[in-house]
Amino acid sequence: MQGKKYLGLVGIAILLACNSSNKSTETKDSTVVSKSDTTKAVALSFSDEKLQTIYASYIKLKDQLVATNYNDAKPAANELAMALKGFEGCENAATIAHKIAEAKDIKAQRTAFNDLNVEVIPVFKHAALTSGTIYLQHCPMANNGDGGDWLASEKNIRNPYYGDEMMECGRVAEEIKAK
Repeated sequence: MQGKKYLGLVGIAILLACNSSNKSTETKDSTVVSKSDTTKAVALSFSDEKLQTIYASYIKLKDQLVATNYNDAKPAANELAMALKGFEGCENAATIAHKIAEAKDIKAQRTAFNDLNVEVIPVFKHAALTSGTIYLQHCPMANNGDGGDWLASEKNIRNPYYGDEMMECGRVAEEIKAK
């Protein structure tokens, strides 16, 4: 019974996170990651298989934006939209992912990616991560100086808002660890 109560509370937190329209993000760590930090990701796993699928799709999209692959970001965004659509409370995030797939250029994709992160980051902050660490990363220059956040599976900064223009611009703002 205790486990069902916990899963119910996690589900409510995720539902609220996906429906959140709060655009502010709080950061707790101002450590700048150096070029020499090449910490590789430990395999991530979630207690919810749907979240595992959503996260994998999110990383595919982020990686395409990092590589400035406009055309390859489209199917990655569609894949993420489908995964999000099947997750209760994440309909708005699915709509944003679809906008990324339909965007006319990489700049529009990256702008919509910021909106997507506002929706999905809270989901993963409250997700039942069973192994690994998710790194919440922040670029202060993204979005015309308003800053932008994204999720990564490793500490090494690979900026999806600028790609090769400013690949290492950013820092790890928070670590989301398995409990």
